[in-house]
Amino acid sequence: MSPPPGDDWLALTEEPLRVAEALEWVERRDCGAVVGFAGNVRDHAEGRSGVQAVDYEAYAEQVVPKMAELAAAARSRVPSLGRIALWHRTGLLEVGESSVVVAVSSPHRAEAFEACRLLIDTLKESLPIWKNEHWEGGSGWSPSAKPLRPVG
Repeated sequence: MSPPPGDDWLALTEEPLRVAEALEWVERRDCGAVVGFAGNVRDHAEGRSGVQAVDYEAYAEQVVPKMAELAAAARSRVPSLGRIALWHRTGLLEVGESSVVVAVSSPHRAEAFEACRLLIDTLKESLPIWKNEHWEGGSGWSPSAKPLRPVG
């Protein structure tokens, strides 16, 4: 992935996510705080053990525009934000691979933590991305899925 011009890097990709690259990209000279979150595929899920992989599917035409809404909402709530990186993977991911990365910068840590938390929590609730979990002997859609809610 190549960084875009501007201060928001929004991406839905099948490429592996490089957490360090997101953290480095959000750095700015006027921002003393960089906060990041990486969501990794784990070996268990709600009511399931032995998860070996997760297959993420997305309604791609809506994901990046919704990410843009989400970034705008975060900037409205935390006007001091510097840069925002919101990335999500699609396709088959093995245990340990990052499925989502959120990174932000701001002049101060409180605002950076607030924005990062807001972004990941809202992303999980509002983006049309679904996961199909694979475990020894079976697979199925995540039982933790909920109806999508608007970004605002």
